[in-house]
Amino acid sequence: MGTIGELGEFGLIGRLTRRLPQASPVLLGPGDDAAVVAAPDGRVAATADLLVEGRHFRRDWSGPYDIGRKAAAQNLADIAAMGARPTALLVGFAAPLSTDTAWAERLYDGLADECRAVGASVAGGDVVGASEITLAVTALGDLAGRPPLTRSGARPGDVVAVRGRLGLSAAGMRLLAEGRDGPAELLLAHRRPQPPYEAGEEARSLGATALLDVSDGLVQDLGHIAAASGVRIDVDSAALHVPDVLGPDGLRDVLTGGEDHAFAGTFPPAAALPPSWNAVGVVAEGTGVRVDGRPAEGGGWDHFRP
Repeated sequence: MGTIGELGEFGLIGRLTRRLPQASPVLLGPGDDAAVVAAPDGRVAATADLLVEGRHFRRDWSGPYDIGRKAAAQNLADIAAMGARPTALLVGFAAPLSTDTAWAERLYDGLADECRAVGASVAGGDVVGASEITLAVTALGDLAGRPPLTRSGARPGDVVAVRGRLGLSAAGMRLLAEGRDGPAELLLAHRRPQPPYEAGEEARSLGATALLDVSDGLVQDLGHIAAASGVRIDVDSAALHVPDVLGPDGLRDVLTGGEDHAFAGTFPPAAALPPSWNAVGVVAEGTGVRVDGRPAEGGGWDHFRP
């Protein structure tokens, strides 16, 4: 199959777009100057992420399919966290011309399969030669006539709850950095996150006052809700689910590890939370985040941290 340089820009585009089935929200897919995506609500929820080789993924740690799944997941989770239904991704793909065509195709297979899980699709994008692999992903979503779930609605007295796994991806990344080959559950969690996409709809139905995707660590992301809402969030570490597979550093990973793409929200005190949502704290008057009564310090992902 050769390299993407040998195939050429338009040959590569043709090979990749043939791997991208279009879901119903996409009225016009790849092949024109722009895609056309239905927006029956009259508004579009939109988000974007950059993934740079060596900073957000390593090819010696993850294969192209997993990188594609992960790139799509982190953007689709942001749309779900707004209480919207993901409809489409736009993907910019930059790579060295020596990159195997088969590698690029598997990357797009991963993007397409993660989209398929939520009824969305890759509707378009761009390709370009570059010195390192970079993905620029934009996700779109439909609010279906409902207000967005934001970070600014938490009120004193609300319950703080989490939906999804925490800490596994950070532990998996640490194992990969140490050159270890297991536990496999942790390695897979880092390579291919599994966001509970249904959490957005669930949270809305439960009367959530604020919601976000936990991408940079629970404490750090709860801090965003606290700042946007003008409140303090108190976390009870004993209420957190710490899987045995995390070992002695489990609580630290659950509090500060990112990239699991769980969801954290605040709910009225009377909300009847189902077992899928784990109540881990409360909203109070004040500022910042406290864990077991002490100010939370350090941890969490920072894209500018060396």
